[in-house]
Amino acid sequence: MNVVMVHGFADTGRLFRAMGDTLRSRGHACYAPTLEPRDGRLGIPDLSAKIATFIEASVPRQAQLALVGFSMGAVVLRHYLQARGGASRARAFFSISGPHNGTWISYLYPGAGTRQMRPGSAFLRELEGGSGGLSGLVLHTYRTPLDFMVAPSTSARIRGVAERVVWCPLHSLMPSDPRVVSHIADELARIETPATSA
Repeated sequence: MNVVMVHGFADTGRLFRAMGDTLRSRGHACYAPTLEPRDGRLGIPDLSAKIATFIEASVPRQAQLALVGFSMGAVVLRHYLQARGGASRARAFFSISGPHNGTWISYLYPGAGTRQMRPGSAFLRELEGGSGGLSGLVLHTYRTPLDFMVAPSTSARIRGVAERVVWCPLHSLMPSDPRVVSHIADELARIETPATSA
């Protein structure tokens, strides 16, 4: 499986070092680009266009693709899936602490991307309205009730998608939390293992 991992606000691809090491040890090809501008000041669609370009250039079209997004990166990947045809390429989407229903912390920073992540924004309403575009994918969301960056933490939910609650002490530690990494690795193995007939 080719796994593309997208970081959150002000992060870099290095955020996924622990997850990448684990997934590579299980035979997956991992990519963790750093998207600029890292603060999303040009908007979520700008970043989703950049990840679309990266995937086209880096992942062979016939290769199996799974996507892992953290925080703002999860929203970027959701836009890629729903608005840029990504759902036709991907097998799975794992959303870690993604503010799909907005976060109040976004009011503290200027820029198009943070405005789009405000609760009730037109951008988030449009994403929610297009959720049918995710059908057919293996989907999982992860959140910690101790999250003070995605507030409330339940904003990380996507309606109709399996949710895993992990009591991780910090938002920033979620992508390296062993429970999150292990669950994603196990799900990828399940996707790649063909079902056997009884």
